[in-house]
Amino acid sequence: MKMRELEQMTGVRREMIHFYFRNGLLPEPARPKVNVADYGDEHVRSILAIRRLQTEQRLSIDEIKEALNGHASTVPGDASAFRHLDELVAARLGADQTLVPLSSLVERSPKAETDAKVLAKMGAIELVMRNGERHLSRVDAQIVGIWGDMRAYGFNEELGFDANLVALYVDRAKDLAFAEIEAYLARVPHFPREKKADWAQPGLSMMLNIFSLLRMKAAIEAFRKIEG
Repeated sequence: MKMRELEQMTGVRREMIHFYFRNGLLPEPARPKVNVADYGDEHVRSILAIRRLQTEQRLSIDEIKEALNGHASTVPGDASAFRHLDELVAARLGADQTLVPLSSLVERSPKAETDAKVLAKMGAIELVMRNGERHLSRVDAQIVGIWGDMRAYGFNEELGFDANLVALYVDRAKDLAFAEIEAYLARVPHFPREKKADWAQPGLSMMLNIFSLLRMKAAIEAFRKIEG
């Protein structure tokens, strides 16, 4: 859906919706092409959850952000408050099960269907057949779309770049994810399972940012050595 429809579905004006995005409370929308945003049911549920936290629980935006980052002490002991926060966490982490048709990516990436088959074969994404058509999650759709953007920037097959290059990252990403989870949970073996997940999420999100920066530094250094 477009922004106008999102306003109608939630009763919240676009200025406030953009404010939620700027504060990191909503997941990024799908972008089938440049300057076009496609919002889904998860955005509707997230916005309504934020509004309920504001009106029913009297939480400020800063308090909601703190709660999402693991500071549960800011949240009233009302079960409904935690339910609304769970909806926000699920949407932000891409846990929402909404599927999008693979064909919807072709406008952004003309070779999306071919790329998706290669990416699925190596385990980078998962394709789901529904009503005779291939679908994928919004997170996986972003992966396919970004690879299409790579091609648009000149990283194409003529230069030896194809979706198989992503195989460099698939196994390493899985190994790193398992190592991170083990390292975090080993420090809190006495926590209940649900509390472990809630506790680890903000730390893992921040460590992912650190890893991205470390990877960038390593890539720059490697490039210098190769060129030197």
